[in-house]
Amino acid sequence: MVLWGHVFLSVSLSDDKAEVYVKTKVLKTNDTIEITGNLLVAADGCLSSIRQSFLPDLKLRYSGYCAWRGILDFSGQENLEAILGIKRAYPDLGKCLYFDLGSGTHSVFYELLNKRLNWIWYINQPEPELKGSSVTMKVSSEMIQDMHREAEKVWLPELARIMKETKEPFINVIYDCDPLEKIFWDNVVLVGDAAHPTTPHGLRSTNMSISDAAVLGLCLKKWGVENLHSALHEYQSLRLPVTSKQVLHSRRLGRIKQGLPVAGWQRFDPTTSSREEWQELQQKSMPFFNEVPLPENSSIQ
Repeated sequence: MVLWGHVFLSVSLSDDKAEVYVKTKVLKTNDTIEITGNLLVAADGCLSSIRQSFLPDLKLRYSGYCAWRGILDFSGQENLEAILGIKRAYPDLGKCLYFDLGSGTHSVFYELLNKRLNWIWYINQPEPELKGSSVTMKVSSEMIQDMHREAEKVWLPELARIMKETKEPFINVIYDCDPLEKIFWDNVVLVGDAAHPTTPHGLRSTNMSISDAAVLGLCLKKWGVENLHSALHEYQSLRLPVTSKQVLHSRRLGRIKQGLPVAGWQRFDPTTSSREEWQELQQKSMPFFNEVPLPENSSIQ
């Protein structure tokens, strides 16, 4: 059961641990209700309130850098000089993701559906002070103007112009988390970013979430609700080794590209780096890149 418009408040178990009770607030009426079920699947993101119920002392790890982000909507304006220019400079735009590497920084940009261009620019800086429960922060017009000036110094004029043309860019503070030792407690199980907050450099956040759901479903099908603990134990044993390695590899990729200290590496400089270094930065170097370990005798159709 999935309920929209409900905010999680607390979770508890029956004495025999056969049922899980979840208290939520109904946003429309402001009422507090209790929901009873066999299993609670926590898919409530990297700032998971449900995870915090079981790991109250767990803290996210600041990566050392933030990201300027923006989406330029050019629908009906395909002949804008900014769009024509970026497509001349990056001729495969719309067919792939582009990664641009600078000294101690990197950017990612790609075309979305419906004529939109998404760009991300990572910048090393001290951890900002966030308000509320979001990992994004609004920016002032002065901050945006400073960003535009810096972009002109770092990136090709075509990419800098796309950043300048974008309305309402914002800053995303980049966090991840050291791999968890367990991702289920009795009748409560974590999936997605709740189970493994990660930096975006491995392009694995959504991928890991989908794989979590597939493997959890196969484990539940294999063991049945009467053997729920066995199903969750197998899910954990299959997913933790995979997601732990992928989170740490993504962390490593980000630090290398940002020129931050990494064990076994000199400070990365894209202008002098070796072929071997470039190969390690390729997406296919991600652990389990082509593999999703499944329960025995199971398959994903």
